[in-house]
Amino acid sequence: MFIEQILRKNTELARAAFALHQGGRILPDSYLVDMDSLLENAKKILEAGKREQIKLFFMLKQLGRNPYIGKKLMELGYEGAVAVDFREAQVLMKAGIPIGNVGHLVQIPDALLPELIARKPQVITVYSLEKLKKIDMAARDLGMVQGILLRVYDKGDLHYSGQTAGFSLEELPKILESVLKTCRNVIIRGATSFPCYLYDEKQRDIMPTNNLNTVIKAAEILKAAGVKADIINTPSATCVRTIEKMKERGGNCGEPGHGLTGTTPLHACCEAEELPAVVYVSEISHNFMGNAYCYGGGHYRRSHVSDVLVGRNLEEAKRLRVIPPSHESIDYHFGISEECEVGDTAVMAFRYQMFVTRSDVVLLEGAASGHPEIIGIYDSMGNRKDI
Repeated sequence: MFIEQILRKNTELARAAFALHQGGRILPDSYLVDMDSLLENAKKILEAGKREQIKLFFMLKQLGRNPYIGKKLMELGYEGAVAVDFREAQVLMKAGIPIGNVGHLVQIPDALLPELIARKPQVITVYSLEKLKKIDMAARDLGMVQGILLRVYDKGDLHYSGQTAGFSLEELPKILESVLKTCRNVIIRGATSFPCYLYDEKQRDIMPTNNLNTVIKAAEILKAAGVKADIINTPSATCVRTIEKMKERGGNCGEPGHGLTGTTPLHACCEAEELPAVVYVSEISHNFMGNAYCYGGGHYRRSHVSDVLVGRNLEEAKRLRVIPPSHESIDYHFGISEECEVGDTAVMAFRYQMFVTRSDVVLLEGAASGHPEIIGIYDSMGNRKDI
């Protein structure tokens, strides 16, 4: 999906991938992350956010919940991270990274609420009255007041399978009435939904979804009920271009994830501020019935993987087609469109979600200068492996 962009805009990252693998320094099934480009992208997004007065919480799940990256982003000036599930929240808490928003896609289990609230996340996103009341009770026991975002939905909104949840706009006034009367240790700070912005192939631009309209309407309902609603969280595909859209269309809080590495769908097709900063590195394992097969482990079903560079170095590499495993199969291998030499390096660039893989996450500095240095190897859950 991103091979063409890598070859045009970050050639040295591809060259480093071949050299590090052929030199025996990284194993197949490794994501190679160009930290220099990532941090430059992060600066551009942060500057755009400050310019347009958009609050930004960075997202690390795509990058394997990596604590080193989180700490570097905090040093740049980000307010904190967004944890879409409780496992990620645990990694962030262990690493001492402030949490901005937690619980958007997966609610916090009851047993973890006291520990989480004690860490003072800016907001916890909720989509059931039962969970909201349990947060209120846990905050009361700690003598604290916890900020809340309400996840909302309406007719015509987009819902991804496995992520269906929310308060309907129709029931929102009644929910507010109940919360404002009975809950004293939570304060509602705004509303959210997902996804509020997506790349539109026909328009070749980031465009708002109906979910955005729902969040804006929810904020109006909140304000009419006397709630300040200072966080209008409108995530998905947050990058410099999306922030410009947010200024025009609404919302004041975004969550850069793939934007940090220049790997939103916009970046595959259009010129954008951010550079591509990640490649996937594998190795030819064997040939079978006219096709080569390289080691898998890093497949993501929505990756849109298409091409692969195969060879011993970038200059002599062949560009071939990838045959991804079927969705019902374990990704032990990726197929390749013709036979290759066993032991050759295979380099791909596609949409990823490292936290759902078995891959290594290799952080790299100095690629652009031609002197790449590995600064850490982690597993897909953010644990350091090379120490």
